[in-house]
Amino acid sequence: MKTKYIMNLTKKIALTAAVGFFVNLTFAQSVQDGINYVDSQKYAKAKQNYTDLINQNPKDASNYFYLGNTYLTQFDPNFNEAQESFNKGLAADPKSYLNKIGLASIKLGKGDKSAISEIQQIVKDSREKDAEVLFRAGEALTLFEKNSSPDLAITFLNKAIEKAQKGGVPANYYYSLGDAYRLKKDPGNAMSAYDKAEAVAKNKASVYTRKGTLWIAAQQWQQAKENIDKAIAVDPTYAPAYKALAGFNIKYQKNTEATQNLINYTKYADDDPYTKLEIAKLYFTNEDYANAKKTLDEVFDKVNDPIKYKLRSYIQYGDGDYAGAKQNMDTFLSQADKTRIQPSDEGLQGLIAAGLAKTEKDAAVKAQLEAVTQQKIAFAKAAKDETLKWDEELAKIKGGISNASANEGPTNATIDALKAKVAANPKDTDTLYKLAQEYQNVQNWNGAILTWSKMSSALPDWAPAYYSQGYAYQQAGNNEMAKASYEKFISLVKPAEIEASKQSLGYAYFFIAYMEKDTNPEKAKQDIAKSLEYEPTYQDAVNLQKTLNK
Repeated sequence: MKTKYIMNLTKKIALTAAVGFFVNLTFAQSVQDGINYVDSQKYAKAKQNYTDLINQNPKDASNYFYLGNTYLTQFDPNFNEAQESFNKGLAADPKSYLNKIGLASIKLGKGDKSAISEIQQIVKDSREKDAEVLFRAGEALTLFEKNSSPDLAITFLNKAIEKAQKGGVPANYYYSLGDAYRLKKDPGNAMSAYDKAEAVAKNKASVYTRKGTLWIAAQQWQQAKENIDKAIAVDPTYAPAYKALAGFNIKYQKNTEATQNLINYTKYADDDPYTKLEIAKLYFTNEDYANAKKTLDEVFDKVNDPIKYKLRSYIQYGDGDYAGAKQNMDTFLSQADKTRIQPSDEGLQGLIAAGLAKTEKDAAVKAQLEAVTQQKIAFAKAAKDETLKWDEELAKIKGGISNASANEGPTNATIDALKAKVAANPKDTDTLYKLAQEYQNVQNWNGAILTWSKMSSALPDWAPAYYSQGYAYQQAGNNEMAKASYEKFISLVKPAEIEASKQSLGYAYFFIAYMEKDTNPEKAKQDIAKSLEYEPTYQDAVNLQKTLNK
């Protein structure tokens, strides 16, 4: 999340120089407090800080800008609240360049790139006299990655830094410059800017965290860990460092550590409803639907952002509640700005329609739902959206595979104990493996399919998970998805693993050839030859080759 620092002294004329100095110093510290809260992802405290400043001095337009900008920089921007605050700022001072930049930022966030020219004009009108206006103009051009202008942002930020030299350049000027270079995919200049920020920052945790995430992006793991550890060492309460460390540990499959990192992140970020909404998303990403639902329920009535309906829709879809999922997705679509609708939302609508079609009795309605399914999922796949495995999810629905269907299947005490462990740590691959095996032992194929799917999400390059998933699909009677899983298994087997995987490769190629023998016999001949290359004595493959060569 981009962060903002500024030391902004009020320009009001005081009765005496001494009193004026005291007032300005107090105001500046309060503004800095708010900026620090935003940087620490304590958005509720930041909003309260700026609200207090407005109540103390409702005629100072800049206070309204800082409050509105907090709504823009939180995890899910609240454009309505931001706009209301910026408009109040302009009512207090119609010439306020900051609030004009704020309104242009909203346009940019909604996808209107004419706002870039608008921001340029605002800077021109200001005659580039105010470092703060230059800084906020540059920052605005980096807030929304898909609608950013990093080159222009770099120009404005460098001018802001030059203008601020006399009084001392705030650290956030430098690390916002680094953020702009990151958007430009220029890590060298980004790191140089962060180095300059480190030299002047009072709390270096923010800079170290940025350096750590930059090293993560470059897959330089040792440097990443060193910098994140430095951030926590200098400020153990700096929430974003724990979130960064969680991302690091997830990549290393250190699931217990990652869980603790997220607990600390929750502990040190504040109880702002939008932050809790973000935490609910993290639970959902970890396929921990119970905690996602619990966290979302805690704040559902406290947030106005329609994103809450989309998240609830995903959770209900995961639980197999297709009617509830449709209702909440429809509410999201009716309330959300069109620029916030993603290809994944189309895909989810398709999956929900498929779920509803399964139990629909009216033939015409059923056909309509199935048409929606094909259209929506095709749209998500064409957009190369990978939020969900669309074909696999569709196959689960058509095969009646859901959490509910798994729970209704055969079980035992071992399964119950393993499920409890997975619920506590959804990315515990050792427990997931044992649970999938136990599901297979009791022939609960739906449970096995779902668990192998979780395993492949946790370890996407681990080939055996896809082979086992193919076997479970086959036993469940879903040959199309079995074929897809075996194909994925084959694609992931590394050269060094071929010798140990020969038997599995032989069977996988045989099954694919068998599925293709009627629709694509030439391809089937190639696959059966590969099967016998790995398993020359496999009699079923020998027989199929004879049939194909007749």
